[in-house]
Amino acid sequence: MRVMGVDPGLTRCGLGAVEGRPGAQLRMLAVGVVRTPAEDDIGARLVAIEAEIERWLDEIRPDAVAVERVFAQHNVRTVMGTAQASAVAITCAARRGLPVALHTPSEVKAAVTGNGNADKKQVGAMVTRVLRLDAMPKPADAADALALAICHVWRGGVQNRLAQALAAKGRPGAAVALPPGYRHPGAGR
Repeated sequence: MRVMGVDPGLTRCGLGAVEGRPGAQLRMLAVGVVRTPAEDDIGARLVAIEAEIERWLDEIRPDAVAVERVFAQHNVRTVMGTAQASAVAITCAARRGLPVALHTPSEVKAAVTGNGNADKKQVGAMVTRVLRLDAMPKPADAADALALAICHVWRGGVQNRLAQALAAKGRPGAAVALPPGYRHPGAGR
């Protein structure tokens, strides 16, 4: 499975892609950050993010896209920018018929480090270790994007197998708690 992770943000939008399956060594395909100047018009910033996400989708050709679920903060402006960048990523994936999964920050931290309250340094260290990288991806947005992709491979793979097993028994979706917004890769084809 190839998964592209998106850590949404207007100033820095982390992108990362991994390939692998649960229980096997994962391989990093790419990592990076889309940067947009804070003084630019919001429309221009979103178009720049969209163009880079589209380029990544063309090059990586992921099976799924994992996006960090927007969570409430005290800074409404930050939440709005994050939500807007998130919507761009979801739209780009949906346009191609790719399944999109939304993972909360604590879910990603727990999947990658075993601790839902881990800090960015711990997440970066575990991403480096899991992917056997020589150095921690920087900035933290890049490591977070890889963590999202890793989380989805590890958690999404198990959930996909459960859904497929239930569907084979004639009980599609029965008793399976899939992440909100998740679509099975074969859905709608």
